[in-house]
Amino acid sequence: MLKEFRDFAMRGNVIDLAIGVIIGASFGAIVNSLVKDILMPPLGLLLGKVDFANLFWVLKTGTPGEPYATLADAQAAGAVTMNYGLFINVIVSFVIVAFAIFLLIRTVNRMQKPAPAAAPTTKECPYCFTTISIKAKRCPSCTSQL
Repeated sequence: MLKEFRDFAMRGNVIDLAIGVIIGASFGAIVNSLVKDILMPPLGLLLGKVDFANLFWVLKTGTPGEPYATLADAQAAGAVTMNYGLFINVIVSFVIVAFAIFLLIRTVNRMQKPAPAAAPTTKECPYCFTTISIKAKRCPSCTSQL
């Protein structure tokens, strides 16, 4: 059983999948940083100095009551919050990842398209079914007018 597992794990598809998962996790970290550190600060500034990570609704207050300046303050106080700002960050990250995957798949599909077929140079005589040149006006085998 151990030998079978080793053979399975060392198959090319499994190793390719493992590499894909590792690269995907790294790509996800890059996109998360892009959203959190690059895109959201200017977007928040345009929307009136809003930090999306600190957008939340308090469902139940904690020991020191409201108001809470940041999500970290609310969580430290033990408040129950709905963190819709973090959800917005995740949605933006998802859209960026989905668009990047779309571009990658589109590029791969374009590279895999077969070359267009060459124009045919022969045709079949409708009377005797002999293969003849596409330019022929008369079949050389049965002498029919084409």
